This record gives sequence, C-alpha cells and structure tokens, in this order.
Amino acid sequence: MARKEKEHASGFLPLCREDMQKRGWEQVDFVYVIGDAYVDHPSFGHAIISRLLESRGYKVGIISQPDWKDKESVTIYGEPRLGFLVSAGNMDSMVNHYSVSKKRRSTDAYTPGGETGKRPDYAAVVYGNLIRQTYKHTPIILGGIEASLRRMAHYDYWSDKVKRSILLDSGADIISYGMGERSIVEIAEALDAGLPVEDLTYIDGTVVKVKSLDAVYDALLLPSFEELKADKKTYARSFYTQYCNTDPFSGKRMAERYGEHLYVVQNPPAKPLSRTEMDDVYDLPYMRTYHPSYQKLGGVPAIAEIKFSLTSSRGCFGGCSFCALTFHQGRIVQTRSKDSLIKEAEKCIQDTDFKGYIHDVGGPTANFRHPACEKQKEKGACPKKQCLFPEPCPNLKADHGEYIDILRSLRALPNVKKVFIRSGIRFDYLLADKSPAFLRELCEHHISGQLKVAPEHVSDAVLQKMGKPQNKVYERFATAFDKMNKKLGKKQFLVPYLMSSHPGSTLKEAVELAEYCRDLGYMPEQVQDFYPTPSTLSTCMYYTGLDPRTMTEVYVPKSPHEKAMQRALIQYRNPANYQLVKEALTKAGRTDLIGFDKKCLIRPRQMAKEKERQKETRTRSERHHKKRK
Repeated sequence: MARKEKEHASGFLPLCREDMQKRGWEQVDFVYVIGDAYVDHPSFGHAIISRLLESRGYKVGIISQPDWKDKESVTIYGEPRLGFLVSAGNMDSMVNHYSVSKKRRSTDAYTPGGETGKRPDYAAVVYGNLIRQTYKHTPIILGGIEASLRRMAHYDYWSDKVKRSILLDSGADIISYGMGERSIVEIAEALDAGLPVEDLTYIDGTVVKVKSLDAVYDALLLPSFEELKADKKTYARSFYTQYCNTDPFSGKRMAERYGEHLYVVQNPPAKPLSRTEMDDVYDLPYMRTYHPSYQKLGGVPAIAEIKFSLTSSRGCFGGCSFCALTFHQGRIVQTRSKDSLIKEAEKCIQDTDFKGYIHDVGGPTANFRHPACEKQKEKGACPKKQCLFPEPCPNLKADHGEYIDILRSLRALPNVKKVFIRSGIRFDYLLADKSPAFLRELCEHHISGQLKVAPEHVSDAVLQKMGKPQNKVYERFATAFDKMNKKLGKKQFLVPYLMSSHPGSTLKEAVELAEYCRDLGYMPEQVQDFYPTPSTLSTCMYYTGLDPRTMTEVYVPKSPHEKAMQRALIQYRNPANYQLVKEALTKAGRTDLIGFDKKCLIRPRQMAKEKERQKETRTRSERHHKKRK
C-alpha cells in the first residue's frame, strides 16, 4: 500500500462543481455519492476511502445526500473518468431510519442539523439506480456497511423477506466489502490501467457478478436464490457456510446462482492491514470535522462523540451472535501504533474546541489490542471455533500491557484532563488476563462514576444463543470491579446493557432477567429489543427459527405484543408497564411475583389501592386522636 509521491491537496475535497473548478480540475476520477453529510474525519468510511484515493493521486469529488428524486443531482461533476463510488453512509439506511418496532426515527445524527428525510430507504440501491439512469456504462462500485452486509442473498427485516444480493438490485458492477482500503486501491489501479470493470472478478474483498463460472476458480457453490427463498433450512445452512468463510486466510470463494445464467461471486476477504498500513490510513490529511457549509444548519450531530475519540483498533474476536462485525471487519484485530495515536491526540489538543477530554480510545472492543493468538497472524481465525465462547480458548493471549502503556502516555500529554474508555470492554477477556493492572487503571483513571458494560442477559440459555459468556462470568467481573473500587476508595457503579426478545428468550427467561434487575436494585432507563439487522447469526435465527451452528430449533419471540411484555418485565417498576407485566407473569406461571413480599415485582392493583385507602384512614384517625388529646 505504498503511496504515490504526490502532494496532498489542502482543505476539504470538492463538494460541488465550483469546488472542482477552483482546483483547476476539468474532470474527477471518482465521484463519491454518500448518504451521510460530508464529514472529513477517520471515523467516517467515506473520509478514509476518499483520502486514500487522493493519496494515490486520484481526483475525488463528493456528492453528499443527493436528491434521489432528481437524477440531475448525481451529474454535478459530469461523468467521472473511472467510476462512481456509492455508500449509504456509516449506518445501514434502514437502521438509520427505523426503530426495531419499525417506527420512523425523529432525528438523523449523520445529517446537518439532525434532520431526517435526507436519504432514501435502501439508499445504496436507490443511488445506484439513480446513477445508472444517466450513466449507462460508467462503473459503479458499492461500499460501506449497507452494501457489505447485503452482499449476498439476505433476510431483510423491514420487508420480512429474503432479498437478492444488493449488487443486482442496485445496478452496480462490484462491491468492495469490509473496510475496503486494499480492494478500493486495487480496483482504482485496474480501472486506471484500462481494464473493463466486468473483468475485475479476481480482487480479494470484492463481490462481482458473472454469467458463468468458467473463469471463476475453486468457487464453493452455494444454494441458488430460489432455493434460499423456498426453504429456511437451506437458508440457515447457506448462511453458516458464509459465516465460516469470513476469514482472509481460510475463507473460500463462494458463488450464488440467480436464474440460469447469472452468478454473484464473493471473493475471499482482503488481508488485514499491518500496523504500518493502519498508521498510514490514520495519518492522511483529514480536516477532522464536517464541511463548513453545514455550520449554518447546526452542524452534524455525529461529530460530537467522535471528534476527540481515537480509533486504536478494528476487527473483533468477541463473536457476539447479534453483531455484524464478523461479516464486516472480521475477527482478526488490527491496531495502530502508540506513536500514531499520540500524534492524533496532539492534533485533538490543538483544536480550539478541545476541553481536555479524550472521549474514547478503542474500537469495536476497546481492550482488544492484538490478535487473539499467534496463529491468527499467519493462518487466520479458526473457522468453526470462537476465541472467547463458550469459554476462552487455551491459546488466547490475554494481555493489556500495551493498551495500559498507551493510556498512560495519553494521560500524560499536556492539557489532557481525562481519557475515557467508552467503546466498550469485554469483561471476560479482562478476567482472562492474570494481571489486575488493567482493571485498576480502568477504575482509577478511565471512567467517571459509571462503567457501561454489556452482559446482555442473565439466562445462560439465552446467552448461549447470543454467543456471550455465562452469567457467572459477569458476576465474577462485577465482584472484581466492586473490590477494586473499594480498594481505591471510589464509589463507581456498573451500568449493564440488557437486551430483550433475543432468539431463545421465552417469557420464562424474560422473568429471570426481571428478577435479576430486582435483586440488583436497578431499572434500566432504556432496554434494547433485539434488532434483526442484515447478516448476523441472530438474524438468521430470527428468520429461520434455527440456530445455524447446530441446526436445532430456537424459540423466537416475534409478535409485537410478546416483545412488549418482555421489554416491560425489565422495566417492571414503571407504572405504565403494569398491565403488560401482570399479563406476562400470568402467562409465564409466575403469579407468585404479584404480591406484597419484597421479592414480588408488582402488587395486586386492587389490593394495593385498598391497602393505601386503609393506610389513609388510619392516618386520619391518628390525627383526630391527637387533636382530641
């Protein structure tokens, strides 16, 4: 990934034709169409890819949130020399638009002023077709999370059906999936060399379409799209085959047939970046904020948390079933050097808006700073084994030494008051480290009163489906956390994230979770219902009713009413949830939890009113008696 020797242009990349002309360009090489506002910060995928291409000498123009009802909105630069890059944004557009109950969200953090309605549903598909209306033969390359997780046939929660590969529905030519740095450079260089886009069938980290498999070597043939739609067992098996081939070292090339003469082919994932390559990516000349044209609209809300946050790693070997990281960033952890992180922190400190607080130093999992074991560096992750689930692998290397050193160095920088860790830690990995040093550092320096953690549930049956450690592991961590804070003389608390209605959770397990909250003396203000997003193990369970790892049946709470009952149980203290909690306890055969005992979740409403009335009568009587005396 060596760069071309070329001076970087200063300032933001062009956002309109006038910007292009100011640079003296007659034509751009790539037009990048994005569903987000243009934010030139390395937390945004479009910033990384556009700056990376710029560093290789390519001219990139940005079209942010075009009017999808007007095909002229994607023609402002004219036809690009090499192609269009298309991304729905930092989030899947449907997750961005809708809550798990499919209600429209009221704000969009990735749009100026938080305004909604600036991007369409299924944005990558809509943008691709919008471009294709005018530019019939110009290459279109899809990227970003929406394209990455919909790259093959997938269950779509919002339409409740299996959809084709997004490559076909968008009219695009190729998908650059995953993080994309390697594949996008290789695509750009091939197009620049004059190769037709239809011949780019060989690049790792891409998905392409072909009319036959004659020129595709060693492809594993998956069930056809029609077979996937017709049978949920077939879908589950196919999904798990894909899940087991997400590793860049062992992953196989796979092909999915559509009709008689069309195949969608997924090439193996691109190799992970080395530490030097990661440093290079984050050393590109980002402006580190949103485009100034958004200032009058109120700015872009998403910048608030990330402007002074440092991405230290990518990839995650945690393997949570409901997380899409295995499909997108992969399981091999890649990290930046300490020097690179210090250099970025110094840029943050120089910003006039910096108040002394680095908001985060992390990634998908903050305390993962190296691959899970030495083998992964050369042979990749084990296809059918997890590093932490159901228990830590004997080969797991649990060591926080380098992370601690980085955190200490960041704390020592001039004008830094505090360094927070907010991107989440894996408490089972922390416990696997024989040294208590990181727990001490965490409690002493990197939280402020509360630490948010994600046990997700307390039922081991549900945790098994989630790919999470048993509840006793979390209890061990909670005990260790309390002991450490007492040792330090601090009053700090754990705030557990809990999830309702995950596959495997019946009302019985939901009641178990409610009892846990009762014993903890904690009622979460917000509860996350399981959200079936594309290409996760849990979503496959939700759709098929099968655990694809074992092909055994899984109970799936699907009706809105049952999901409301499971959510209400966790927030049983809220008076507005009384009827739902009562109904849930009755259906679960747990009316023993309705009463006046301290173990009960709710009181019988009529009896409670009568008891209150009697108490008021006694109080009035006592007052009257005192007056007579």
